[in-house]
Amino acid sequence: MPSGENARSAMKRSETIYGMHAVRVMLERNAERVLTVRLAQRRDDPRAREIEELARRNARPLQRVDLHSLRQQLGDVAHQGVAAEITPLPPWSEDELLDALQTARAPLLLTLDGVQDPHNLGACLRTADACGALAVVVPRDRAAQLTPAVRKVAAGAADTTPVVAVTNLVRTLKLLKDAGLWIVAADAAATMRAREVDLTGPVVLVLGAEGTGLRQLTRQNCDFLVSLPQRGAVESLNVSVAAAMLLYEALRQRDAS
Repeated sequence: MPSGENARSAMKRSETIYGMHAVRVMLERNAERVLTVRLAQRRDDPRAREIEELARRNARPLQRVDLHSLRQQLGDVAHQGVAAEITPLPPWSEDELLDALQTARAPLLLTLDGVQDPHNLGACLRTADACGALAVVVPRDRAAQLTPAVRKVAAGAADTTPVVAVTNLVRTLKLLKDAGLWIVAADAAATMRAREVDLTGPVVLVLGAEGTGLRQLTRQNCDFLVSLPQRGAVESLNVSVAAAMLLYEALRQRDAS
């Protein structure tokens, strides 16, 4: 059994989520992971009463607190008068991802090459969940990770779509290739359109970081570079918008096949 630092790191850590939708979804889908709910004293509207009823029905502790206490706990965020302490869903390891691929039929993965804005990661998670992606892969360093802000934007998707934080993204892409997946990356300069590539089989969709796009090593390990249709003057799309367009193109092809 681990001791000292190892024992402390092995213990389950709690995490804070906030916002009416994020807390409600957690109480509806994963109430057993909710440790306590904090609700602003002056909130007595239908949404607040729904949170209160869900906590009572699932025997989750609920505290009424003043707004000052919530601000002290959460800082200057749009908490909407509610927060919850939860047992977080641990990220998948690279090995767990590879194991999951063994039983997945035509797995669809989303990989984000250094996306740093938590709102972009949250939005990508939400769309990945909607499109049936098996997981979202991110680098462990110099990239956004799961935080309360990400969970709020993801609106529950952070607890249904695993995040795989990897040490070496290029190495992971090579392992996924070896496992039979095609690597397809979005690149505004690509001459091939996304609709021209078969996305119905096992595939990894790769999006680059805000501003800088794909790193050169990542680009070199992709099977296809594809662009998304644009008719306006804007040179590039926000990464979460581009991810949504590419994911829904994959979903469109899969629904039509």
